[in-house]
Amino acid sequence: MHVTQPFVAAVLAAAANAAPAPYSYGKDNHTSSCTYNGTSGGKFDYDALSLREVGARNTLDWRIWLLHKCQPISFWHDVPLYPYENDTTIVNAVVEIPRWTDGKIEIESEEPLTPIFHDDRNDAPRYVESVWPHRSYPFVYGSIPQTWENPNLDHPFTNEPGDNDPIDFFDIGQDMGYTGQVRQSKVLGALAPNDGGETDWKVLVIDVRDPIAPLVNSVEDVEKFRPGVTEAFRDWFRYYKVARGDGVIPLVGGDYVNASYITEHVLPQGHEWWIDLVSGSEDPDGLDVNQISIAEYDGYVAPSEAAEELEIPTEDDIQPAAPRPAEYDEWYYLDEEFGLIQQGPE
Repeated sequence: MHVTQPFVAAVLAAAANAAPAPYSYGKDNHTSSCTYNGTSGGKFDYDALSLREVGARNTLDWRIWLLHKCQPISFWHDVPLYPYENDTTIVNAVVEIPRWTDGKIEIESEEPLTPIFHDDRNDAPRYVESVWPHRSYPFVYGSIPQTWENPNLDHPFTNEPGDNDPIDFFDIGQDMGYTGQVRQSKVLGALAPNDGGETDWKVLVIDVRDPIAPLVNSVEDVEKFRPGVTEAFRDWFRYYKVARGDGVIPLVGGDYVNASYITEHVLPQGHEWWIDLVSGSEDPDGLDVNQISIAEYDGYVAPSEAAEELEIPTEDDIQPAAPRPAEYDEWYYLDEEFGLIQQGPE
């Protein structure tokens, strides 16, 4: 099928008329003195989200908490998996790493209300190397809330246990994102890396507000509008650790898994495992299960009491960012077999 510009314009116009109501995610919204004037509790409200940031970026002490209606909540346990009850092709996605940044930022799954932090390697902030032609992370990256890769069971697709984290996503949309952003994203497929004997799903999504989101429902659709992107990102997940001296990461099945398998099996199973975790059916084994959404579970904390009981800061305390190590300004180059090309005398 040849896709003409008038056809694209017509589809975009129709989609705009049928699109869900806008939600606020277009700015990095911090607040030290919250002024929310609505009522607490009730339905999840994207317009009532804000962030609480403490510390200096590029350090191990830095944290970001999510606030909902001025009260701290968990990125992992309180943001719902699905923004719409009757549409499982759209998920909420928590941005940890904006595109073209190199800090390994993620949810701290063992601290109260699971704030975002800078992960470490050898007791220092962790970064990803830039492997030509991609500067750092070439896409928006983060996690899908209310899912869990269960480490106590083998996943039926990979025959390997989960990595003990929420399911990851990577977003090919145009918006660069910001750390702590909650966005609604359409599921297009996924990769299943076997990273050190663990299942570590990477779900391919696109922000529902992206101009081509109404036109794409699969990896094949993306190829029509952004040729070569899905192949390049697939290969990135295979070779991105080579620059640090690790090996190529194999993909179970060798390529993308279709969207229907992800929406009908992987995400529902991940959500069921998450329910087992927060309900006490699975031993958390150090994972934090505090949340303000489900009162019948042991980890529940009343929203009005969460900050004091869990010792969450009540004001921002943003410090100047620490310098990045200069070594991460370097480029690394690979041969056709994803082997590292030596750039100077050994």
